[in-house]
Formats: sequence, C-alpha cells, structure tokens
Amino acid sequence: MSVNAKTTSDRAVACFRDGYNCAQAVLSAFGPSLGVDENACLKVACAFGAGMGRMQQVCGAVTGAFMAVGLKYGKGRGDSEERKLNTYDLVREFSRRFEERHGSLLCGALLGCDITTTEGLERAREQGLFVSRCEIFVRDAALILDDMLER
Repeated sequence: MSVNAKTTSDRAVACFRDGYNCAQAVLSAFGPSLGVDENACLKVACAFGAGMGRMQQVCGAVTGAFMAVGLKYGKGRGDSEERKLNTYDLVREFSRRFEERHGSLLCGALLGCDITTTEGLERAREQGLFVSRCEIFVRDAALILDDMLER
C-alpha cells in the first residue's frame, strides 16, 4: 500500500490499486484502527470481492464496509443484544447512503457487465470498469464509513 496515502479513503484506493479486491481494500483501510491486523483483514475479506467470489452479488466495497461496522459496533460474547440491533441499523444506513450515490448495492448492476463469464470479465477489463467504476465505489464506501465511524 502506498506510504503517502493519508486519508482512509486514499488508503482504501491505494490498496485496491495494489491489486487487492474491493472488499479487501475497504476493510484493510479500517481494520487496524479497529484492532485487526491489516493482513488478517486482507485474508478475511478476500472471499468477498466482485460481489462475493465474483458472483456479482453485494458489492465488495459494501461488504468490506459492513465488516468494519461489525468490528466497531458488533455484538461479541457477553455483549448486549442492543449492539447487534445497532449494527443492523448502521448497515441499513450505510446501504441507503451508498445506494443513493450509485443506484444499487449489487456488483452486477453497478458494473453494468456480467463478470461471471469469461467474455464479460474480459469486456470489463478492456473497458477499464474496475478502474473507472470500482475505484469510485471503494472511495465512496470508505468516505461514507469514515463519516459513520466518527460518531
């Protein structure tokens, strides 16, 4: 990751540019400040990229943000049920804010291309969709999350 990346959103985008997926980029930008080692964040979020294992379900930038919300506010052993309910509320708020900006939470709709096929993946790469679109999703997810975690 770039040493010069100063803001959380800059760190997330730098991680994405370094070849990590959208979920890894978002979670690893927040995880260390929430008590989780960067490499552990990269590993746990790896399966969530491209809409969970390139299935184009919920965008990886979104699921990475959900994991960060869970790290900060989630219910662990001995915690109250209220923590879980608060986490769910925050996930819905994040989702609303992301969807207002981009029109969907789903990777396929966001990309406008079916990357579950070899042809679709090649088309997305040729059109630079991972740079022109996914970087924006990573940055926006980090910006929204930054705002939410500062409360």
